[in-house]
Amino acid sequence: MSDARGKAHEKPCASIDTLIGANSEVKGTLVFSGGLRIDGKVRGNIMAPDQDNSTLVLSERAEVEGNVQVPHITLQGRIRGNVHSTERIELQRKAQITGDVHYKVIQIAVGATVEGKLVHISEKHVEESGVVAKLKPAAMPRSQDPKAEGGG
Repeated sequence: MSDARGKAHEKPCASIDTLIGANSEVKGTLVFSGGLRIDGKVRGNIMAPDQDNSTLVLSERAEVEGNVQVPHITLQGRIRGNVHSTERIELQRKAQITGDVHYKVIQIAVGATVEGKLVHISEKHVEESGVVAKLKPAAMPRSQDPKAEGGG
């Protein structure tokens, strides 16, 4: 379903359509739609269409070696690769990511770790153009500004 602005993918998929069990290992690129839960290992990239409400759930035992590009992600396991979440990513307390995380909305629980950059995705998908906004220096209160009257 979509609203007046055409946003059909804001809510995550509520059901799990596919399960990769704890004793399973998948090698190669994995493309899915809907809900995917991983309890085992994936050696390869995981992708779901951006315009979809697809959801990836990685359990505490899950391990992924590869890049992940999925609109909605809930992570309790480990990812070694870059992560692109065009909607929402939730890093639960045992989540570990070694790689850059590109996100629109992120929730990080105490105990979760990210060894890489956190890159916010704007509505206009600035990451596709390769443009990154530069931070401006914080404004200094007048009382601490040496250029202010009486400050030097």
